[in-house]
Amino acid sequence: MPADVSEFLASLQQEEPPVSLTPLLRAVWHGLHGEWDPAHEIAQAGGDRQSAWVHAWLHRIEGDQWNARYWYGRAGREMPAGATREEGATIAAALLQGGRAKGS
Repeated sequence: MPADVSEFLASLQQEEPPVSLTPLLRAVWHGLHGEWDPAHEIAQAGGDRQSAWVHAWLHRIEGDQWNARYWYGRAGREMPAGATREEGATIAAALLQGGRAKGS
């Protein structure tokens, strides 16, 4: 497991995600790596708010704003206006900390 978000982001230079990643971190890794389908498959398998957050973010990347809004609602979050890559890093940091990002 990466020690922090910078180590996680550095792993994006690899062809495959680190084997130590949790499923949701693997979904974020695939999303940041431009691999929407495997990321989406992992995210939609979860039924918790963190999974819904990742799922929402992926639909935002895809450009499906309506679906993204729905999943942000399921996650108990507002859809952000910033860059999707930045949000991916925020999600990864929250998952690595085992908690929720500030403002969650």
